[in-house]
Amino acid sequence: MFAFLLRRIVQAALVMLVVASIAFLMFRFLGDPISNLLPEDATVEERADLREKMGLNDPFVVQYGRFIANAAQGDFGQSYRNNRPVSDLLAERFPATAELVLVAASLALALGIPLGIYTALNPRGWISQGLQVVSLLGISVPTFVTGILLILLFSVTLGWLPSFGRGGVVDLGGWTTGFLTLSGLKALILPSIMLALFQMTLIMRLVRAEMLEVLRADYIKFARARGVPNRMLHFKYALKNTLIPVMTIFGLQLGGLIAFAIITETVFQWPGMGFLFIQAVNFSDVPVMAAYLVLVSFLFVVINTIVDLLYHVVDPRLRVEKSTARGV
Repeated sequence: MFAFLLRRIVQAALVMLVVASIAFLMFRFLGDPISNLLPEDATVEERADLREKMGLNDPFVVQYGRFIANAAQGDFGQSYRNNRPVSDLLAERFPATAELVLVAASLALALGIPLGIYTALNPRGWISQGLQVVSLLGISVPTFVTGILLILLFSVTLGWLPSFGRGGVVDLGGWTTGFLTLSGLKALILPSIMLALFQMTLIMRLVRAEMLEVLRADYIKFARARGVPNRMLHFKYALKNTLIPVMTIFGLQLGGLIAFAIITETVFQWPGMGFLFIQAVNFSDVPVMAAYLVLVSFLFVVINTIVDLLYHVVDPRLRVEKSTARGV
């Protein structure tokens, strides 16, 4: 396990180095930071002085090393648009994105797994057939279309839920949460449903396919022939083996939830990191764009590493294979 963890750490470090290099190239080739930081009527001397202070006259290798060192400490400089440290902006927006992703992931698991089990155990029922059609629509329809339809129905037509914003929040010493206010909870409903819908339908279809495959396995047939009750057969033996690949896929999709929250946050004007990134793109705010790229990649790497470790803990076949390989 230690050797596996060490390999994963080395791989993660290499991935983050590549991502940081891409972010550095964004600084180098996406516009001139001097033009963004100084007014149009700035003199040539002022521009040259700022360029010298920012180290833009240094050799490429020196600039690259300085950027990597600063990025490792979470320092991406000043935002061109807000004239504030990028780390402060991300720290302010991260709680909104984290709560949205947390609720969406919980919804996807809480609904996707039971629905997948039900459709696997009742494959020919009309309810299962209807759920299959709905899941196909959930995967096929673009998420922004789903969000617009939700706004049209629940905000414009019925007037039950807000169509934008985060609602009231409570500051818990550096972490702002909408869980403690009614308006914050109401504002969270529609964007979390929009973000969770694709993941929920994907999990449902994956659980259904894996469950049907496991139920056809020989050990399930033998257990049924020995008179093992169906409830124990389904939920103790079949479900346990079904959830192993589901756990892997969901871990990868969790990173996708963080990355693709951009669309949801844009549709609902949700003040999270994704919406901040879209604003940065519109204003060519390269430091924010680079920091977002590095942060999301880091979260992807951490989540995938944790999933790989859990997979080795949960699936005994991997441990047996490694023990056999060492014995050989």
